[in-house]
Formats: sequence, C-alpha cells, structure tokens
Amino acid sequence: MSENLPIVYLLILLLLLSGTAIFVILQITKTRKTETKLSRLKNKLTKEKGTVKEYYDLGSIYLEKKLYVQAVELLQKAIRVKDSESGEYISKIYNALGFAYFAQEQYDISIRQYKEALKAEPNYVTAYNNLGHAYERKKLTAQALEAYESALKYDPENDTAKRRAESMRKRLTTSS
Repeated sequence: MSENLPIVYLLILLLLLSGTAIFVILQITKTRKTETKLSRLKNKLTKEKGTVKEYYDLGSIYLEKKLYVQAVELLQKAIRVKDSESGEYISKIYNALGFAYFAQEQYDISIRQYKEALKAEPNYVTAYNNLGHAYERKKLTAQALEAYESALKYDPENDTAKRRAESMRKRLTTSS
C-alpha cells in the first residue's frame, strides 16, 4: 500500500489542478464575453441612439464593475427611450437604479426607485427584498418588515425575505 501512496497523491494533485484550470478558463471566458459586450455597446451608444435593452445591458455591466455613476446615467437614458421593449424592462431598470443609489448610500433615492419598480410590476419580489434592505439601512424596521412580507406574499419560499422578515419581527418585539 505504501508504494501506491505517491501515485494517489499525484492523482489528487492532478484532479485539483484540473479543477482549478477549468475554473480559471471559465472565468476568463466570462470576463472576455462581458468585455466584448461592454466594448460593443459603448461603441454603438456613442455613435447612435440605442434601445432600452442596450442602455439597460450597458448599465448592468457598469453595476457589476461598481461604476455606479456611469450606471445611473445609462439607466436614466434607458427610462427616457421609448421603444417596443420599454414596458418589458422598466421595472428592471428602476430596480437597477435603486441598487446603484443604494450602493452609493443614497437610501432615500434608492427607496424611491424600488417603489417605481414595484409600481411597474407589483409582484417583483427582488424589488421588495431590495426595498426592505434599504429600509433596514435607514433603521425603519416596520417598513422593512412590510416590504419583506410583501415579497413573501408573492413568493412564500423566498429565503432572503423569510430570514430578513424574521429578523425584523425580532427587532420589533425586543424594542417594544
């Protein structure tokens, strides 16, 4: 058995290295795809007016890159564009705007954006969760609980809303 030990170690090492190589290749592919899309959209939108989807997609890439000011600018342009896809994307755009403002700690503005997203799509669970999170940051526990409970009304299995609602209930009972 002891003579097989080096072979076992080598096989384990080979498996770990193979897994790491696959992970790195997947990350490189994902990054390259994002960068290509970023470049294509930036070039197109500097030369001509884009669609709602194009502004939203570019704004989303900027959000991923934590370039919030640029993301806000593009998402606001997406709201101003009126095309056949406007209605389909409006709640997502407002939710993304809320996220961008939230990331910049502008909670009042983010709350306003999340509420706009919910006006456009009243059963948008992600926007309810985000709204609850913004209320939490402002220490508005009752409003946060209400937002999480609204999320649960539309998606009773939503783990985030369940966990956060329970936490808000505990805060309200201990502060009473």
